[in-house]
Amino acid sequence: MPDFRVYVGGARPPGALAAPLPPLGLSPEESHHLVIVNRARVGDPVTAFNGRGTEWTCTLEKADRKHAQLAVQSFRQAPPLPFRLSLGQAMPKGNSMDDIIRKATEIGAAEIIPLETERTQVHLDEDRLYKKGEKWKIDALEAAKQCGNPWLPEIHPVQTAAQFIASASAYDLKLIASLRPGSQSLNVAGRVAPNAPGPARVLILIGPEGDFTPAELDQAEAAGFVPVTLGPLVLRCETAAVYALSILSHELTARQLL
Repeated sequence: MPDFRVYVGGARPPGALAAPLPPLGLSPEESHHLVIVNRARVGDPVTAFNGRGTEWTCTLEKADRKHAQLAVQSFRQAPPLPFRLSLGQAMPKGNSMDDIIRKATEIGAAEIIPLETERTQVHLDEDRLYKKGEKWKIDALEAAKQCGNPWLPEIHPVQTAAQFIASASAYDLKLIASLRPGSQSLNVAGRVAPNAPGPARVLILIGPEGDFTPAELDQAEAAGFVPVTLGPLVLRCETAAVYALSILSHELTARQLL
């Protein structure tokens, strides 16, 4: 039987275990997707999540295409990852940012900051930026449903790289992918004491087509960012984001297991 997952963004876990647990009502969008698109039927098992770590084990009680309702058997609060991985991503051309959002959600990124850099070729007005932001939230939600991630990443409004670099002070480790000669290897192990857990908050910046400008790299280094190489080959920005996040997630997980 398929594993139906639905989003209940406004739902909160009850303060105490009630008997029975109150039902969950779904939004028209989630109702339509569950009942019409996925063809769920009354009695089918459904997992609901609110994007903040809470999951409910349910069955479909009312198969209404606009107002579906779930009967709740139990709920749990999933622990967050022991580290917070953040991606600052220069906006690429086309729809590549959509794929980056999805993959970053699957890998477990806690936040995604879309950046406009000096070499960014995408320049959107306020209305289109808003629509893009709403689309990226949908992309993240779809990815979370698919991979079973109970945590949705925070997707920030688009800002300039210079503004973000100047304000990025709340991270334990700040990295910036760079094609500049002399960039260091992308690893966590060499930046912490042996047998010590990894940093709790890690940020990686990925540049646009053509990389960050020398001025942006200089600003980042002055702000405490470490320039890192992603290997001997020049990666497309969407490949670079997945590559860097995957390595960092693996290393940070391994450090926590020491």
